[in-house]
Amino acid sequence: MARICFVHGDGHCDDLSVPDGTTVMRAAVSHSVAGIVGECGGQAMCATCHIYVSDKYLEFLPDMDEDEDEMLDDTVEPRDPVRSRLGCQLRLEGDIADLEVTVPGRQV
Repeated sequence: MARICFVHGDGHCDDLSVPDGTTVMRAAVSHSVAGIVGECGGQAMCATCHIYVSDKYLEFLPDMDEDEDEMLDDTVEPRDPVRSRLGCQLRLEGDIADLEVTVPGRQV
């Protein structure tokens, strides 16, 4: 099982255990985590699963592909040049089977 903590603006954390290989977006949507919408169902086409990855996990993330990079230019909340990612593009497995992310204030 993988673990992810979704930190919200008020400081509370939705701490979830999900099967290995689950995307961050799917983990959030299937557990009704407030602030993660996932309108496109994980196709990197809507940016409604935008998250900010906590600094201590950045070195373990896979490289961002061109589609994700382009879609992050369309987020509602400001893009962080280092920490912003799309939750649909990050699988909770291997080096990121334990992850902490911050949920932006709004997605749409």
